[in-house]
Amino acid sequence: MARPEQVLLLEPQHELKFRGPFSDVVTTNLKLSNPTDRNVCFKVKTTAPRRYCVRPNSGILDAGTSINVSVMLQPFDYDPNEKSKHKFMVQSVLAPPDMTDMEGVWKEAKPDELMDSKLRCVFDMPVENEKTLDMESNKMMSSSLLKSDSSTLPPKSMSSTFDDGEVKKIMEDCKRLQMEAQRLREENKQIREDDGLRMRKSNVMSSQHTSIGMKKDEGLSARTMALIVLFFVVGVIVGKLVL
Repeated sequence: MARPEQVLLLEPQHELKFRGPFSDVVTTNLKLSNPTDRNVCFKVKTTAPRRYCVRPNSGILDAGTSINVSVMLQPFDYDPNEKSKHKFMVQSVLAPPDMTDMEGVWKEAKPDELMDSKLRCVFDMPVENEKTLDMESNKMMSSSLLKSDSSTLPPKSMSSTFDDGEVKKIMEDCKRLQMEAQRLREENKQIREDDGLRMRKSNVMSSQHTSIGMKKDEGLSARTMALIVLFFVVGVIVGKLVL
């Protein structure tokens, strides 16, 4: 006896497409809709359970509602010459009105009550990625060529890359720096002159103090000699008078 027709609406209906690159997890969505007036139990199965992660992989779809099932393909080394043989199956069964255990429903369901839909997996490596890689390699080559060309340009060509405004600003900065350096040189010169003047004044004052001290010493020595001579003469005269 043939199985009944699937009551759930699948979107997409026949294939799940996964777009690369496949160096990371790639996720695609499967939309399940229940257009009936009955609740429907569903399961999502695959022929390669280790390669996919499905959330949710089973559940109850209420009447008139829909759900998005996320199918996540695990990273792998993509080979364009290898065709995918992976398949998915959406299995469903009408839920009884007094259902309390979903697992019990699946165990008690008869083969002629089960409905299923099959989808095949398609791996698609977009051409845009290849174009992007080519564009990036072209950009790297062009940038390297520009660098090599710029290194061989004469100084005049290199300086021409600056506009007039930048050149004017650089010239003004140079002029300002030159004026600042000239001002510092003048200040340094004035400081040296002031230091020399102070040194000369201090030398003159010290020499004056020395000469004054020497004159005082000479005056004292002359007076002492005069007193000695006077005392000698007086002594001689007194001695003669005594004799």
